[in-house]
Amino acid sequence: MSRVTSRNLACDNCNSSDAKQIYEDGSGFCFSCEHYFKASDTKELTERKPYNNMTAKPENFANRLKEIETVYPIKGFRERNIFKPVSEHYNVRVSHDLDGEIDAHFYPYYEEGVLVAYKQRILPKQFLSIGNLKGGLFGQQNYSGGKKLVITEGELDAMALQSAWYKKYKRFMPIVSIRSASCTDDLIAERAWIRNFDEVVLWFDNDAKGQEAVKKAARIIGYDKIRLATHSEKDASAAWLATPNEVVNCIYQTTRYTPAGILGKEELWKKLEEYNSIESVPYPPFMDGLNKKLKGMRKGEITLWTSGTGSGKSTLLREIALHLIDTTESRMGIISLEESPAETARKLAGAAIFKNPAENEIPLDELRVGYDKVFDTDRVMVLDHYGSINDGSIMDFLEHMCLSGCEYIFIDHITILVSEGSEGLTGNEAVDKVMNDLLKLVKKYDVWIGLISHLRKANSQSKSFEDGRIPSIDDIRGSGSIKQISMDIIGFARDLGAESDEERNIIQTKVLKCRYTGLTGPSGSFKYDFHTGRLEPSHEDFQPITL
Repeated sequence: MSRVTSRNLACDNCNSSDAKQIYEDGSGFCFSCEHYFKASDTKELTERKPYNNMTAKPENFANRLKEIETVYPIKGFRERNIFKPVSEHYNVRVSHDLDGEIDAHFYPYYEEGVLVAYKQRILPKQFLSIGNLKGGLFGQQNYSGGKKLVITEGELDAMALQSAWYKKYKRFMPIVSIRSASCTDDLIAERAWIRNFDEVVLWFDNDAKGQEAVKKAARIIGYDKIRLATHSEKDASAAWLATPNEVVNCIYQTTRYTPAGILGKEELWKKLEEYNSIESVPYPPFMDGLNKKLKGMRKGEITLWTSGTGSGKSTLLREIALHLIDTTESRMGIISLEESPAETARKLAGAAIFKNPAENEIPLDELRVGYDKVFDTDRVMVLDHYGSINDGSIMDFLEHMCLSGCEYIFIDHITILVSEGSEGLTGNEAVDKVMNDLLKLVKKYDVWIGLISHLRKANSQSKSFEDGRIPSIDDIRGSGSIKQISMDIIGFARDLGAESDEERNIIQTKVLKCRYTGLTGPSGSFKYDFHTGRLEPSHEDFQPITL
């Protein structure tokens, strides 16, 4: 009896060396890249003599299948901890090399109770088909229905789970397998049989192909039946070897499968717990009125600040950034699209030492003190939009900030952001695109975005925003997506033409929207100190101008 030593045949398409299956007609299939091959492409393998002098292309499949059943014994697999009764249950046979070691497994496949094919696994992982192997489930012939069915991604995985069950209960349970992750379509023909079971547990490989197979299998079988077994090991066979006492528990302790985007009871409760634990970080103390209504700022949200020209929008965002630098360890990103990075750094450095560079030139040695307070810990990233943004890629820079650990991002302002990041779109479509991209960012990376928006031009019958009128939500310039997607919206104003310096520097605020608390309305005032360049509490009780 002659013998040919087996070797892996590499896939010419993806260069995988252990996932190619050759069929009786000489054609092949790679389970790694899911590429089909013509018979001529697999000539090197099909011209090899197979094990034990069996004819490579028999005239009659039935004779060859009968020969396998007659010649090859049924044994357990010591290296896989597969018990012989389990091999007998599935009718899995083996061949041996000249040293008496198992060198191949033969997994039987049936059609209406009749053996039609063997899937041969030449160890460690090379596959051949013997007979008419076109579908079906490994082990299916043993069961007709019941309470629970387990489906795995490979024959050895099914045998591993069955060994765990047999060890504990000394009996068998319905456990079957698809041929591979790329063969989920086999489930279509067997759907009626599968649905005879009350519950179907999927235990597929813990990799990208396995998880994609779960989605396809669940869709074919029906979501109402599907439960998922999970384990940290890469597949059921590895789990049986690593943690044999946990495997049966995994079959019991499953979770209900729901398609992406649909939440079941357990998933929804988890989301509720996460939302309930969201931390609200207070704004600076001089914004006490806003803190009372908004409860502060929260990651995963976009807060919109809007006012007339010259009312202090940029100053206000700088105050929040400085407050976070003083009170948290968080990183933050600043996108100030109306000024250069040098201007941004100069104003932040001056504010940190309570000196306004617009009033007097600050000596560099003093400015350095303020600069180090802001930037020395390297927690603040500033976008150089003049030197870097020339291809509409500003959203890539924002994502880079998120990936770099920024938890708070300040954007001044939405109009220029739209012109830079709308990918050729115009008008409301451009605004919608940018706002949706920002929403994806805050949700994906759990960051807070403070966003400045400008206002529509006031009509001739109403007082101008620059004369102290606080805007309404409908005064926001641009698409309705700005006010719809923003979680909080704060309008504010100061009367730039007031007679007294005191009144000119009072900033009045009003909450126009707060999704978290639902509270809106006047939210206090604070004042701007030109000498320090800072905002501070106001002791005056000014009434908001709304006409």
